Amino acid sequence: MIEATALTKRFDDIIALDHVDASIKEGQVFGLIGTNGAGKSTFLRCLAGIYKPDEGEIHIDGSPVYEHTAVKSRFFFISDEQYFLPGATPLDMASSYRLYYRYFDRERFKKLLSEFGLDGRRKISTFSKGMKKQLSVILALSAYTDYIFCDETFDGLDPVMRQAVKSLFAHDMDERGLTPVIASHNLRELEDMCDHVGLLHKGGILLSKDIVDLKLGIHKIQCVFADETEPEQVEGLDIIKSERRGRLRTFIVRGEEDAIRRIMERENTVFYELIPLSLEEIFITETEVAGYDVKKIILGE
Repeated sequence: MIEATALTKRFDDIIALDHVDASIKEGQVFGLIGTNGAGKSTFLRCLAGIYKPDEGEIHIDGSPVYEHTAVKSRFFFISDEQYFLPGATPLDMASSYRLYYRYFDRERFKKLLSEFGLDGRRKISTFSKGMKKQLSVILALSAYTDYIFCDETFDGLDPVMRQAVKSLFAHDMDERGLTPVIASHNLRELEDMCDHVGLLHKGGILLSKDIVDLKLGIHKIQCVFADETEPEQVEGLDIIKSERRGRLRTFIVRGEEDAIRRIMERENTVFYELIPLSLEEIFITETEVAGYDVKKIILGE
């Protein structure tokens, strides 16, 4: 397990991380979302021991990360600004990483290179952005670490490659308990693969919850009442927000699905339906309640 406690990082008068607390369980996909400048890259660089926190601590299974080589060998960091040795080929990079990761699997590396259609003897400087991202993923998976930290790793990959990388992550999670930590500005990208999501804004985590808990505890209802009833008049509903378009009422409520259905079935409605919320809709609702305009936070609107 990774634990960050009161993690704070400053750059001169800029507070990039402001007393961030986070717990990342093994064998799950932890998604960290937020716009550019929210602190995602700084958080990952602190996790990877590149930055020393100004305050607070980061531990992996109880051991501090910063300046601890043994702990650092347990994760692979895929930076958004990738670095490869000057003039190196993919095979050169594999040879280099074998010196640091004792479980590096050269045969798997070659196999994945072939499956992704990358030439192991071609200079990486001639690769496109997407090809470099693919190579970084291949190196990370071949290193057989417990954790992979991904900073906007899916940015620059085409849809087919995105799905291929997600499938590889899922395979390694099932086979050996890999824990990916993925930072992205795109919540839709993470929705189908994350077990836990944290929303980072201006250096602090606004919300951090398991996906299942988020989706089970909040629901959208659309209905037309047969009379002049307003949603707020329905006894027993914990309404977060509601809107009206003609006779159609749309409202978001907290609670268990079965209990909500029992309440609605007692009402005099022409029809009603419960509609699943996307993860983005859930975050928008939760953070609006907390007083934030999440559309600006997530979408940059």
